[in-house]
Amino acid sequence: MWLLAFIILALIVGFFVLPRIRLHYVLTKAFPSAYSKILRQNVRGYSRMPTHLQMQLKRKIRQFLHEKTFVGCAGLEITDEIRLTIAAKACLLLLNREIAVYPKLTHILVYPSAFIAPRQQLAAGGIVTHTNQTLSGESWSDGRVILAWDQIITNTFQDDFEHDVVIHEFAHQLDSEDGSANGAPVLQTTAAYRSWSQVMEQEFTRLQNALANNEMTLIDPYGATNPAEFFAVSSETFFQKSHQLAQYHPALFALLKAYYCVDPREWG
Repeated sequence: MWLLAFIILALIVGFFVLPRIRLHYVLTKAFPSAYSKILRQNVRGYSRMPTHLQMQLKRKIRQFLHEKTFVGCAGLEITDEIRLTIAAKACLLLLNREIAVYPKLTHILVYPSAFIAPRQQLAAGGIVTHTNQTLSGESWSDGRVILAWDQIITNTFQDDFEHDVVIHEFAHQLDSEDGSANGAPVLQTTAAYRSWSQVMEQEFTRLQNALANNEMTLIDPYGATNPAEFFAVSSETFFQKSHQLAQYHPALFALLKAYYCVDPREWG
């Protein structure tokens, strides 16, 4: 009996206690100055963030780097710059919120440039066609995010560029945390879901109508594909073009500001 109790205790320590001890140790370590330099160079707005947000971001980055595995693909060597830049942009979406750091995510696969993803399409009559699609990012529900490094680093230095593949794919991760990628991430109350559905449906329809009328849109037209993509591209615009989103889509901006608990206009 005592042997069984010992085994159970050892399993509890191994699965629950030791990981927490290791994480605590990681979070108490000093943030390397070389890492801070990378954040200032590669994360837009970081230098203008208030100190408390910078400290939050660094803490979440340390946890992200501790828990996630980076894999270089197609010959890419994973460097500190790659790891820090991706982790920082992903953790921007978690500031001011006491939530887990992408608990279902285990691996980030990074290609040097756009990668080819095989696709299968089921046509009428049950005919399956095989195609290849060139992508700069992809989010999976099996614990993986796939990214193209050149798209990340190029967009970093274009001040007027609203796209951010890291924010896009990690918005998908948030969206799918409840098991369904439907454009509605986990919210706290029934009222919050009602408000989310109302605003998102209105703005999604507005984007589709604008495209049907050949009008220019602030939000990426790709968002008209489906509600999940609309949430992802709206998140990009929220962080990349916050002033414009607040001006031309105030209801959408207010909804995302309440969800993300930050106002990027203050440091963007």
